[in-house]
Order: sequence, then C-alpha cells, then structure tokens
Amino acid sequence: MTVLALTKLISLAVWWEKTINYKIIKGNAIWRFAIVLLVVLIAIAIGRILQYVITAYAQRREDKQGVTALTLFLKCLTKPISVAFFAFGLYFSKLCLIFEDRTVAPPIEGISATIEKGWTEIAQAVAAIAAAYALYKLVDVAEHYLLKWTSRTTTKLDDMLVPVIRKSLRITIAVIAALWIAEGILGAQIRTILLSAGVGGIAIALAAKDTVANFFGSITIFADRPFQVDDLVKIGEHFGPVEEVGFRSTRVRTLEGHLVSIPNSMIVNSTVENVGKRPFIRRTSNITITYDSGHTKAKRAVDIIKEILADVPEVNKDPDKPPRIYFNEFNDCSLNIYMSYWVKPADYWLYYEVNERVNLELMKRFESEQIEFAFPTQTLYVKKE
Repeated sequence: MTVLALTKLISLAVWWEKTINYKIIKGNAIWRFAIVLLVVLIAIAIGRILQYVITAYAQRREDKQGVTALTLFLKCLTKPISVAFFAFGLYFSKLCLIFEDRTVAPPIEGISATIEKGWTEIAQAVAAIAAAYALYKLVDVAEHYLLKWTSRTTTKLDDMLVPVIRKSLRITIAVIAALWIAEGILGAQIRTILLSAGVGGIAIALAAKDTVANFFGSITIFADRPFQVDDLVKIGEHFGPVEEVGFRSTRVRTLEGHLVSIPNSMIVNSTVENVGKRPFIRRTSNITITYDSGHTKAKRAVDIIKEILADVPEVNKDPDKPPRIYFNEFNDCSLNIYMSYWVKPADYWLYYEVNERVNLELMKRFESEQIEFAFPTQTLYVKKE
C-alpha cells in the first residue's frame, strides 16, 4: 500500500513538472504567464489600496482643517495613481517573459521582439495617460483658487470666466496628451495625417467659422465687460437679465421667462443697452384734467402731485434730478400736466411698485379735491331748421 501511494506521488510530481514547464509560446512556460497575470493583479490591488488610503487621509484632513491645497492635491491624484500603478504592472510583468534576441550568440528563442516593443509602448502610453489624467484633475486646484480670487471682485463676470478657463485648460491637456501619445509613443504619423487632411481641414474651418467668431466674441465680452451676470440688458429685441456667458453664446432670461441664447459674435456687433447700469429709472407721464377744473384746480393739481412725490422715499430728491411737474399744455380735450421723476435704486420691479403707489395716491387726492381726470370727449350741436 505504501509503495502504491509513493508511486502515485512520484507520478503526480512528474506530471506537475511537465505541466509547469510546458512551453506554450516559444520558450515560455505556463508559470511565466501566471506570474505576468499575478504581477498585473498585484499592481492593480496596490493602486486601489493607495487610492483608498489617500482619499481617506485627505477627507480626514479636510474635516479637521477645511479645504487646503494639500487636500485638493491629494484628492486629484488618487485616481491617476491607480492608473499609474497599472502601467507599472504592465511594464514589469514583461520582465517575466522570454523574448527573442538575435543580437547575441547563440540567438535566444522567445516571443517576437515586435510584441515586446508593442508591450513596452502600451505600458508607456498607459503611464502617459496617468500623467495627463493627473494634470487634468489638477485643474480643479487652479479652479478652486481662481474662484477664491474672483469672489473678492465686485463683478460677477469673473465668476463666469473661471469655468471657461477650466474647460480650456482641460481641452488643451487632453489634445496635447493625445497627440503626444499617438506620435511620440505609438509612432503614428500625425503630421502626415494632418497634412494630407489639408483640404478637409479647410472645409472644416469654413464650416466652423461661426464657432470661431463666437469664441473670439466671448473673449471680447470678457475683456470689454459690457455687462455682468444678472445685469438687465437689451440686446436687439431681447430684454432681460443675463444668466450665463459661455464660449458660443450668452444666455438671457427674458421678462416672459424664456431663456434666449444669443451668439457672442452677434452681441459684439450689436448695440448692447445695459439697463442694469443706470443709476435711476425715469418716469415721464402726462396727467390730464378737464377744462372745467379752471385755474384754481389746475394749480392745486400741480401742488398735489408735488406733495405726493415729496413723500415717496424712492423718488430722487437730488438737486440735479429733482421731480419735474408743470402745467404745460392746453390739449384739445384736456389741460395737460407734465410729470417726470427718477426712481432709485434702479430696480426694475421697484420702479413699478413706486409708480403704483404714486398713481393710487394721485387718484385718491384728486377725488377728495374733486379734480376730474380728462378723457377724449366730443360735444355735438344739432341745429334745428
């Protein structure tokens, strides 16, 4: 029984030795590929563990000290570190395999050198992606400090500029990384491709001329600052507050509630009336009373309007822009009293509230003084034969 068991054990050992040394690809046994897989899995696991540890540490530090440059930096690098360790795993796992080498004597038989070169290029490309990903995420750090800086300024247009800068930086990093990996690492002939696509590039440029014009229009808006976010503006036939300024268009919320996107190139070439920048809102109106009122009531009507406006705190009383009330015209059907005043602050809806208070008080006082408002009338005389 013991001899039989020993024989089986020896047979199993021989089978195992033959199995692990079985050459499946030119001089490489199964165990080498198993180690390749193991190295890659270990690299991925280490990357995941580091990602978890760094994220937890950054969160604890943020809970204690608030958002700092270090916590932002660590949070931005957690995912790129995981990708970088995967690249390292790919590169070092290659060392476990045997590749052919014709430069030595005797030549070494193994996996094709072309595969070795491609393997190295892929590992380098993944490492480059990790570096670009890190730069892509680090834009968040720059955005954080830009937002802190713009929050100290009075203009809100700077706040809208930060997302534009963030998108520009990220697009630039992505494009440069893609070109560098494609040509510098993978050996793609990017220059040849771009040169051969000259005619197509011209066609694309012609098709995208409006997009380019809108882009430069947005730069002009940020530089010239004809308005800020939340300013009440009139651009062409559109009237309302500005909600957002983007690369392609500016969004205006009309007073009817509609969101209108106006191309930036059109804004640059149009007259922009920034209603929100006016210091006052002026009201001009004609108050008409009947001819039956006579001299006494006409003078009293002027005095009543002056008294009403003097009691409204939002009506400007500055000497350069005082309320103007004059009995100025004999109309066909009425005596005309010219009324003009300025409301401050220049709040659009406050302006309407003040007008309502003035109108109601005017009606009340005229009724008590028995002064009648005029309206178009005709008197018809019929001559009897």
